[in-house]
Amino acid sequence: MLSNMASSLILSKRIETTVAKAKELRKYVEPLLTRAKNDSYQNRRVVFSYLQDKETMKELFNVVSDKISNRPGGYTRIIKLGNRIGDNAETCIIELVDFNETLLSAATEDQKATRTRRSRRSGGARKADETVEAAPVAETAPAAEATPVVEATAEAAPSEEPAAEKAPDAPEAAAGSTDDEVKS
Repeated sequence: MLSNMASSLILSKRIETTVAKAKELRKYVEPLLTRAKNDSYQNRRVVFSYLQDKETMKELFNVVSDKISNRPGGYTRIIKLGNRIGDNAETCIIELVDFNETLLSAATEDQKATRTRRSRRSGGARKADETVEAAPVAETAPAAEATPVVEATAEAAPSEEPAAEKAPDAPEAAAGSTDDEVKS
């Protein structure tokens, strides 16, 4: 089972399985990946004795070993997904670290964002002063506009109340007046 899972991991770069199987697969695959970094006849024979698949061997020694050659260890990553519906087993994705393009690009963006954040802090004080100077000008204009809106709302409210008092014959208005009398 582990040799088949290892072959699938090397060929597809990521597989979905349970957490227990992923942890065992990690123990099985990491030494094979370490051997693949040094492409010698003996290492190929040892790895082939574990994997038993020629296509996987080609992929491992040609493609994967080039990407992991600079990494001292930790070639796989386990990402937990949650529990499976049928048997409530913990599932996860095990993947080769250097082959996840989305996480590699996200890590690069995080590094870039961190660098820009530092430059924003030094320039942020200058921008904050400019914003404070511009803010009083902006606050006076909306305050002047907000006052007439409040007055218009206050004028509209009294005009609605006499309309309700003029129509006591309506069942809704009668029900509303009885509720007011009961509350008083």
